[in-house]
Amino acid sequence: MIAISLIGFTTHDLPVVNACLNSIATVLLVTGYVLIRRGAETAHKRVMLSAFGVSNLFLVSYLVYHYTVGHVAFTGPSPVREIYYGMLFTHVVLAATVPFLAIATIWLGFRDRRQSHRRLARWTLPIWLYVSITGVIVYVMLYQVYRNDEKTDIMPPDSVSSADQDYWNHPRETLR
Repeated sequence: MIAISLIGFTTHDLPVVNACLNSIATVLLVTGYVLIRRGAETAHKRVMLSAFGVSNLFLVSYLVYHYTVGHVAFTGPSPVREIYYGMLFTHVVLAATVPFLAIATIWLGFRDRRQSHRRLARWTLPIWLYVSITGVIVYVMLYQVYRNDEKTDIMPPDSVSSADQDYWNHPRETLR
């Protein structure tokens, strides 16, 4: 996390980065859909490849964050918790399929197998959109609405980089 710390970020800033990346991916996916519906194939290709790139950046950021910080417990009340975990379950299951669906859809597009590309894209797009949108909702619920300042970390504070030490010493001030 040295590179991120050098520009003023710590690993604890990554959830908001992840939400932004998911939001950008959502906008790019919708834009790509609109472009292909208008017949702008080259622009569609560029925008969809950008969405794939942004989603890959998200995945790297997500994995770095959870490897470093560990599990973050949801602290909302029981009725909300059931909704949250239900949405999180579908989000995680579908998120596991997105890389495979996206790669296959992109590959079919590059191979100019239009009919197969369209047929698979009819599944890929709504799943990818759902995952991107629910990713932002999970962020808002977990880190904004029902924020938990307690950490259930897999790495003890003494193994955290010096840039992250302020977070561990003053979690409330750093998160706001």
